[in-house]
Amino acid sequence: MKITALEEYGLRCMMQLAFADSSSPVTVSLVAEREGLTTEYAGKLLNLLRQAGLVESVRGRNGGFVLAHTADEINLADIVRALSNDLFDTEYCERHSGAGEVCVHQGGCVLRPIWSTVSAIVAHTLESFSLMDLMQTEAQMHGQMQPHLESLPARIEQARSSEGPRPRLHQVEIPSGT
Repeated sequence: MKITALEEYGLRCMMQLAFADSSSPVTVSLVAEREGLTTEYAGKLLNLLRQAGLVESVRGRNGGFVLAHTADEINLADIVRALSNDLFDTEYCERHSGAGEVCVHQGGCVLRPIWSTVSAIVAHTLESFSLMDLMQTEAQMHGQMQPHLESLPARIEQARSSEGPRPRLHQVEIPSGT
């Protein structure tokens, strides 16, 4: 799984707004400078986040962007969803149907449970952390991640049990002496 540039830099732009004084807007050029981005790219990201209702734009001479909610009310999943699609969604199989209109595995797909489980784990993890959590040190964040790592096996088992029975694979006999 790869994190897109939109997701990475969008999260970083949100962090810049979270670290700023909430009463005064942060300019696009300041966000861009602090994150090593072009002003145009930072503006694009902030506008996507504005359209999602996560930030507000303030017009005028002292204008810029501010968070639309407090940093503890915005979870990381909200930000990532504003910038991209979920890893696995209900239209996933339709988008990956191959040359046909319907996927050839639609009746019994063994990949769908894997992608939906991975997507659920990623979503759960991102929903568990707020923008406020990102305002601490890397070491503190590692400490906060530990309980999530320890509970991962239980969450995987829970996702598996909700899928129903797993399909059996047919054994294929390979002739010897070929």
